[in-house]
Amino acid sequence: MAILSIQNLCVSFQENMAVKNVSMDITEKKVTAIMGPSGCGKTTVLRSINRLHELSAHARVAGRVILRGEDLYALDAMLVRRRIGMVFQRPNPFPTMSIYDNVAAGYLLNGLRLDRRELDALVESSLRAAALWDEVKDSLRKRGTFLSGGQQQRLCIARALALRPEIMLLDEPTSALDPKAAASIEELIVRLKDSVTILLVTHNIAQASRVSDFTAFMYLGELVEFGLSAKMFTAPGDKRTEEYLTGKFG
Repeated sequence: MAILSIQNLCVSFQENMAVKNVSMDITEKKVTAIMGPSGCGKTTVLRSINRLHELSAHARVAGRVILRGEDLYALDAMLVRRRIGMVFQRPNPFPTMSIYDNVAAGYLLNGLRLDRRELDALVESSLRAAALWDEVKDSLRKRGTFLSGGQQQRLCIARALALRPEIMLLDEPTSALDPKAAASIEELIVRLKDSVTILLVTHNIAQASRVSDFTAFMYLGELVEFGLSAKMFTAPGDKRTEEYLTGKFG
């Protein structure tokens, strides 16, 4: 069942058309990978879903993005960002905040009030969901920047999960991590799809094949191919997809 429908999405920056008429339906509680060479529009699609391009005066977005029957562009942007969480390429815990406050930040910054017992339970459950609780439960008052790179990224995932989003957008979440930390994030992604729909932007072909149920291949701002990952990685339907998968360009 589709939770999100992207319909004829176009994104431009002044004279540069970065995304051209992209349409795809995202299946609920599955991992959908968006892959392609640098500059093909992958991250632009993700940021458009989360309404982040509205923060740029030069960005123009056309088309529709429908979440459970509601047009995201007709909703309050802050509400959209609570329903759709995002984790960026480089871990970005709030540097002056403790691990505890980083997880609770969404509530604190949005003026959502919980009593201490509810907040304690929320922080613990979010850190457990991000497979980080056992590593930090005795250090909750230390700053988030005290953690390793992989732990910081899992903290950012916990922070996004705390608001109980319906969808998580992950923008190359392992590209700044060492192989061991990257593997732990991949394992986490696979576990998380039991409770949340995930869109993963990656330039790592092997990663997309390991963790995704569906894959979209983009090239020069266009959606070239979209479908089941198992089929795309064994029998791609477009020659450009095949050439990208076999390393002829990237």
